This record gives sequence, structure tokens and C-alpha cells, in this order.
Amino acid sequence: MNGRAMNKRIADCRIHETAMVMDFVNLYSCEIGPEAFIGPFVEIQKEAKVGEKSRISSHSFVCQGVTIGKNCFIGHGVMFTNDKYDSPFPNQGDAVLRPTRVGDHVRIGSNATILPVSIGDRAVIGAGAVVTKDVPAGAVVAGNPARQIREIA
Repeated sequence: MNGRAMNKRIADCRIHETAMVMDFVNLYSCEIGPEAFIGPFVEIQKEAKVGEKSRISSHSFVCQGVTIGKNCFIGHGVMFTNDKYDSPFPNQGDAVLRPTRVGDHVRIGSNATILPVSIGDRAVIGAGAVVTKDVPAGAVVAGNPARQIREIA
């Protein structure tokens, strides 16, 4: 193993030969599509999928069950989470993992947090937004919690 390969932790992934994966990543049982770009210091967990020509910027975390469509841009430090507690007392029950779907041509600004939601095609998520509810196609959302501020024609 050469020194370059030691800078990556990739286990049981399907990575298209035209995808570019930078150093210092952790990829586990995920799928990376054609011409996708995975920046440094990114972790992508099992059962996550990154679509064709999508870009995941540095320091982002894509957890289990997240599907990212084609031609998406995920900014620096974006965090996806996949758990919600069904119990009103979080310390008294196990987390229930939920899927997250990001449509095609979606733009997510740096440091956004995405809870288990569905984000429609061509949506734009503002930097630092906390997305707690589904986002319709073509919507622009921002804030904490994220609220729709306009629609893309």
C-alpha cells in the first residue's frame, strides 16, 4: 500500500471510476456516482448515495440513509442527521433512523444542518440553515429553523 492510500479509509464502497475522492476521507459501504467529487475530511456512511456530478465539500458528514441526487452542491461543513426519537423522553428509547432524500440540482450552503427530510429538485438551502421540514422543489430556504423565503421560477 502506498502512502497516498493510507490517507483514506474506504471500506466496501461502490465508487465510479470517474469520481474523484480526495485524501483524508472515511467512506463506508456507500455509493459514489460518476464524476462526483468528495472533498477532504468528509465522512459518508453506509447506505448513503451520492449522485452523478454531485460535489461534497470538505468537512461534511453524510450519514446512513442519505440519498443525494445528480448535480448537487453540498457546501463546507454540512451535517446530515438521520435520527429522531419517537419517545417523548429521548433517554428512554432507541433512536429511529430515518432516510433523507436530496433531489437533483440542489444547492446546500456551508454549515447547514439537514434533519431527516426530503428536499425537492432545484431547491437552495442557505448557509447555516437548520432544515427540520421537507423543502419543496424550487424553494429557497434559510434560517433556524429553515423557512421558505422565496421560490425559484
